Amino acid sequence: MPPRPPPPPRPPPPPPPPEQPQLHSVVIITLPPPDQPSKGKTITAYTYTDDPPGTLTPPPHRGPAMAPAYADSRRSRRVVSPRRAAAMVLVLGALALAAYYCFYSDVAVQFLGMEEEEAQKERNETKSFLLPLYPKARQGRALREFGDIKLAAKRVDDGGGGRKATKKLQAKGATSAGTNSTVLLPIKGNVFPDGQYYTSIFVGNPPRPYFLDVDTGSDLTWIQCDAPCTNCAKGPHPLYKPTKEKIVPPRDSLCQELQGDQNYCETCKQCDYEIEYADRSSSMGVLAKDDMHLITTNGGREKLDYVFGCAYDQQGQLLFSPAKTDGILGLSSAAISLPSQLASKGIISNVFGHCITREANGGGYMFLGDEYVPRWGLTWAPIRGGLDNLYHTEAHNVNYGDQQLSLHGQAGNSVQVIFDSGSSYTYLPEEIYKNIVAAIKNDSPSFVQDDSDTTLPLCWKADSSVRHLGDVKQFFKPLNLHFGKRWFFVPKTFTILPDDYLILSDKGNVCLGLLNGTEINHGSTIIVGDVSLRGKLVVYDNERRQIGWANSECTKPQSQKGFPFFL
Repeated sequence: MPPRPPPPPRPPPPPPPPEQPQLHSVVIITLPPPDQPSKGKTITAYTYTDDPPGTLTPPPHRGPAMAPAYADSRRSRRVVSPRRAAAMVLVLGALALAAYYCFYSDVAVQFLGMEEEEAQKERNETKSFLLPLYPKARQGRALREFGDIKLAAKRVDDGGGGRKATKKLQAKGATSAGTNSTVLLPIKGNVFPDGQYYTSIFVGNPPRPYFLDVDTGSDLTWIQCDAPCTNCAKGPHPLYKPTKEKIVPPRDSLCQELQGDQNYCETCKQCDYEIEYADRSSSMGVLAKDDMHLITTNGGREKLDYVFGCAYDQQGQLLFSPAKTDGILGLSSAAISLPSQLASKGIISNVFGHCITREANGGGYMFLGDEYVPRWGLTWAPIRGGLDNLYHTEAHNVNYGDQQLSLHGQAGNSVQVIFDSGSSYTYLPEEIYKNIVAAIKNDSPSFVQDDSDTTLPLCWKADSSVRHLGDVKQFFKPLNLHFGKRWFFVPKTFTILPDDYLILSDKGNVCLGLLNGTEINHGSTIIVGDVSLRGKLVVYDNERRQIGWANSECTKPQSQKGFPFFL
């Protein structure tokens, strides 16, 4: 049998198709030199392919001529190929990132306007100041029983035994439009057991420290004073001792605004005052003027002539105040308040804010000026005018959970709201308070009121041991204050969570930090105190007459940067 012929050789495999050029994108971010941070950073985006230089792509195989419509469809499919679409998305993302930094980042703005900024810095260097908030020593039961509240009414000397002042002190704006300094002060303290928050300021020459309660419900800052002192509480520092030239005469503009024109005394040598608080305590003294020293966050210093109260006679609860404070820091919208005096001298804009942490050890920070006001994310409500200088606004509705609360005999469901950092607890109109207490008792029938616990007016013993609020807060509901809507559909709400109105007493009971306002003669107003201000950044803008807030951990202040969160 003849041999079988060998099989024909296999054809060589076809050459692999040429690799398609890959499209790549690169974003380069150049940081500024460490010694010149004002030069900002630059962002550059590049796209390139991996074709070797000088390489020509071979022409495609020419088949039969295609109809124009079919050719167009092939071209359209090439344009939207996944690889090319991904590359385009990457490039567009890089451009969007660059555009964001150009329009929203402070660094980019500094870079674009570097020359103008450098010239401005030569004329007026931007500064920041930080104030601390410190804890106070434990208060006695009498002060905590109904909460510590300091809504002040001034009493001025008219030669006939005194009378309450009714004239409103109008705050003046900053005299220097180019000023953008900010004072940043750390805060310490807690709601329970201390009951208050305070910060430190430096007054005199040489400067001496004084610890003052942070109080948005008071006009006048006062320090216990040896003039000589008639009744003073024991404080952490020696009494302030004024010299004769430090006493403010009656012709001073702040004295005249404080007392009114009809109380001007041509022969008097000093400006007397008396302040009465809602808890029936009072402070009497004379106005003094001395140097206040502020330290900026960049190491700079500011010194101004500051008018404050030299308080030589305290009455009521002020005599039993904890031993870690020397007086009160007045932060209302009055012309004599600290923010208004700083703004009138062109040091800051008339804006300030505070942020109190929810942590058990308390604390937080406070700033004077607008540098630490976020550009985005704050909910704003307008400040309503009134005879006083308190921070009034108006809630359109009040809800405890899903239950809407209202006041009978009042038009609509609106209720006045005052933000007061001088109050330890939150006060409610009597009708709203009783409705909330009834709802809590209905939702938590196993809770038994413990009348022997005098921490607060209402304390309950649970059916099991309570180690922290997380064990029981599910039995309580949030209290929501609604201030209308923004953009016609996004609600403007100040939410008071159970964590923001419950206190765990020394006996392990759950106590209600919402109190009846009739106890302090505020039966138709909600006063938001420290217990409900925790965990929020709260901003008081006296320039635009508005109050803003946002949730925050209050651990570290942030300057005006960040993504524009509109909600």
